[in-house]
Amino acid sequence: MAIAGVVASCIAGARTVPSHWLEILKMIDWIPVVFVIFKLGMFSTCMFFAIKWHYDQGKKGGNPRAVLRAGGKVAAIFMLALLLLGLLTFGLMRMLGLDLMFP
Repeated sequence: MAIAGVVASCIAGARTVPSHWLEILKMIDWIPVVFVIFKLGMFSTCMFFAIKWHYDQGKKGGNPRAVLRAGGKVAAIFMLALLLLGLLTFGLMRMLGLDLMFP
């Protein structure tokens, strides 16, 4: 039986649902569990390799002053981009006439 047929029969007032649909609904309960476990596994693996790569890069040496300067530039660019995005959002909200008052 097609999905549309089951939906149509439920809407028409039929109170029974085929038993295989109940099995599918039981399986659907496990989908978030499986996806969360997969996501945690992927994030853990990626974090391991990211930390390992940065640790190996730190062992190579280099000029720590240049690294601090580059980090400061990235932080400054990020803050400027964040400020610009906030101002653009505020301007768009005022242009559209949205209420900006706090309760």
